[in-house]
Amino acid sequence: MANINYERLQGKLNILADAAKYDVSCSSSAGTRKNQGGGLGDASATGICHSYTEDGRCVSLLKILLTNHCIYDCAYCTSRKSNDTPRAAFSVEEVVDLTMQFYRRNYIEGLFLSSGIFKSGDYTMERLVEVAKLLRTRERFNGYIHLKTIPGASKELLLEAGLYADRLSVNIEIPTKSGLALLAPEKSHDQLKAPMETVKEEIITIRESRKTHKKVPKFTPAGQTSQMIVGASNETDLQVIQLSSHFYKTYDLKRVYYSGYVPMLSDNRLPAIGTPVPMVRENRLYQADWLMRFYGFGAHEIVEPESPFLDLDCDPKLAWAIRHREHFPVNIQTATYEMIVRIPGIGTKTAKKIVKARKFNQLTLYHLKKMGAAVNRAKYFIATTGKNEHLAHLTRDNFRQYVLAQTQTKFNDQRTGQLALF
Repeated sequence: MANINYERLQGKLNILADAAKYDVSCSSSAGTRKNQGGGLGDASATGICHSYTEDGRCVSLLKILLTNHCIYDCAYCTSRKSNDTPRAAFSVEEVVDLTMQFYRRNYIEGLFLSSGIFKSGDYTMERLVEVAKLLRTRERFNGYIHLKTIPGASKELLLEAGLYADRLSVNIEIPTKSGLALLAPEKSHDQLKAPMETVKEEIITIRESRKTHKKVPKFTPAGQTSQMIVGASNETDLQVIQLSSHFYKTYDLKRVYYSGYVPMLSDNRLPAIGTPVPMVRENRLYQADWLMRFYGFGAHEIVEPESPFLDLDCDPKLAWAIRHREHFPVNIQTATYEMIVRIPGIGTKTAKKIVKARKFNQLTLYHLKKMGAAVNRAKYFIATTGKNEHLAHLTRDNFRQYVLAQTQTKFNDQRTGQLALF
């Protein structure tokens, strides 16, 4: 192993850890890598990112860039070629050593490694792969490894990366083609989507091979993710959600992450400095994403073309219910699970409890509350004993105002900006 100058390394770490903080797609889930043969660490099937900052960043991974040097000049990126910022680069050995040292001190449980692009996509990706390979083969490290794929890297390097990494991610960056062309003219959506297709196809190939050959090596067992920067261009929430839905259906992504753009660079193509994207918009997009992945909502149901932005005053599930009062009130004794889970205030776990419990009892709001439902919201959308007949004649806007006035303070915790969703 090469000699490491730790004082110099600390300076690099300060620069490259700070540069990595804008990438939020670093949570882990579904990793099943086992510790075998006396190696070091393992990856839990329940995920290892136990702690998050207020803006959603994971704090249990060593999250760094290999370098913040970059040949590209993307307007929204602090590492862009034209930005006057301190530059640094780790060697492969330095990243391996840092990961092992941090892990042995119980500071981290895995590595999230991304990079600016220096020389070429292949040149950079080779070094990311080499880090993961050395950790797995030489250091016998079985902890979680998440690698960010590099635009323009070869298919061969992507396939090799998947043999050592638990998760790969391909950032689409700007949601619209026009926005990307304006802010990052050296990139294209087709170029950024190509690695997603490669990873998806190899995951399917390995999955099929394992049905007949149990010793086929694993390939990115925790799947792939992507991230979009929201608010750097003029995209609507409808465009963002439609693109996410497309990714889930076409590339079988595990997660899409949304990062509200923080204006720090002076550029007439970008929002003015000091006008960050409201945190609530980012939260609403995550809630909408949750509805698509776990509640059976289609993108076209969550946001409509006539009003292409999410309601910032209430979560998208409640907003949908207010817009579609024709589906309510719901009789929880006879309704399907798919309809019960659409009732504001009732989550997937509670809906499953309702379906089981109603076989034996006539359920009331008291029962629902005991099961975990937020009845302060649910009661306006459930057929009960007729207490809400006076609401039937309210217009949509009046009904919305009434429900929000009665429920908002109970489920919107303004201190943290985290908004509940059931």
